[in-house]
Amino acid sequence: MRYLLALDQGTTSSRAMVFDADGKVRGVAQREFAQHYPRPGWVEHDPQEILDTQFHCARAALADAGIAAAELAALGITNQRETTLLWERASGRALAPAIVWQDRRTAAACDRLRDQGLAQTVRERTGLELDPYFSATKLAWLLDHVPGARARAEAGELAFGTVDSWLVWHLTGGRLHVTDCGNASRTMLYNIHEGCWDEALCAALRIPPAVLPRVVDSIGVCGETDTAVLGAAVPIAGIGGDQQAATFGQACFAPGMAKNTYGTGCFLLMNTGAQPVVSHKRLLTTVGWRGKGLSAFALEGSIFMGGAIVQWLRDGLGLIRSAAEIETLAGSVADSGGVVLVPAFTGLGAPWWDSYARGTLFGLTRGSGAAQIARAALEAIALQTVDLVEAMKGDGAGPLSELRVDGGAAANDLLMQIQADLLGVPVVRPHMLETTALGAAYMAGVGVGVWRGTDELAAHWQADRRFEPAMAPAQREALIARWHRAVERTRGWAADDGA
Repeated sequence: MRYLLALDQGTTSSRAMVFDADGKVRGVAQREFAQHYPRPGWVEHDPQEILDTQFHCARAALADAGIAAAELAALGITNQRETTLLWERASGRALAPAIVWQDRRTAAACDRLRDQGLAQTVRERTGLELDPYFSATKLAWLLDHVPGARARAEAGELAFGTVDSWLVWHLTGGRLHVTDCGNASRTMLYNIHEGCWDEALCAALRIPPAVLPRVVDSIGVCGETDTAVLGAAVPIAGIGGDQQAATFGQACFAPGMAKNTYGTGCFLLMNTGAQPVVSHKRLLTTVGWRGKGLSAFALEGSIFMGGAIVQWLRDGLGLIRSAAEIETLAGSVADSGGVVLVPAFTGLGAPWWDSYARGTLFGLTRGSGAAQIARAALEAIALQTVDLVEAMKGDGAGPLSELRVDGGAAANDLLMQIQADLLGVPVVRPHMLETTALGAAYMAGVGVGVWRGTDELAAHWQADRRFEPAMAPAQREALIARWHRAVERTRGWAADDGA
């Protein structure tokens, strides 16, 4: 029993991977699911489709590995964070579509709470910004808009959870309603200093405590799966939000180590050690992981549109037929020809936190074409990351010696070179790009003793390629300055039209 199953429930697809005790992949399965955009600024998922695709992938990955569930030492879960679900305890049925982390429907509600002076309390207690990104106002919206939901929640009939809680509930046949401390720290309801749900914030947002999950360690056995799900009772020994899991999978175990994940969004996390570090540059202070004697906090910069920009070029504009084509298209020109894309499709995340910013293309001329727009899209991903690194420096973090990268878009060599050029430091890509799933497996493995500690895991990490910066400093500074001019022109765009 030296195999580990990682369930990686992401924003656009569900994936499952089987790892052995050497951290090698033995089986994998992945399935995309539908994105729903019922109104401008709204993003939803079908909760049942999340379950169906994830459970299908779990069984398919075991089949691909040629093993039975009884041969698993443990199961680890990693998930898209902040996405909010509300369901009946009696039936396990979701009462409404899941409100996805990208959703901005509660922007006005956040404005009202900010006017009431709550932003500082949120920042001090949770380490977060008062923003629609997080789960709290999404949950409040569900309680207010699903008929009878608030009264039923107060009566203890309903359960709230992020995707990890939704999966664990159904993996255990409804026996466990839990979340780990890292996912809890993304709700805007969890006091990261006291390690518990914050009564004052719950009261301010009118969240009944009865609806909240029990908070457990990220690393360690919290329960086991119902035998009907996978064919055997498997210990659930690791739970981590996708970015915490990716940081763990990148072996960023020492304070000062940082990674950037290029997924639907981009998420830069720096390990700050066992104590939380307060940001003065509007970054987030978040729980990394806890359990089995390990504890870490992180500074995080969150970018809402990363790889999703490429998806938009494919599905929205039809400039490419597959995501992989963008590298060839963008690489067919030496630069963007002055075109700048600010991908504020769902507002701007760190360090701007502007719910009313909107996506814009600047600098278009008759010479601008698909290649220049594609190049500008890759530059936008990299430039947003530059802003996060600069904010971390402003918060007292030492200069980066290198940036570890992962996620699907990290396979794009041109993007990684652009990133190194614009950061001015090497970008290092590991052999294992799916570090989110790997991190979940690592957490579960440590949780049941497959690995004794982080030194053993760090020895598994191997670099695949190192991208060295090659851009002249003057050119880098000019591109960054042009980017900032464009960002300023997108700020507050939708504030006057009620969008």
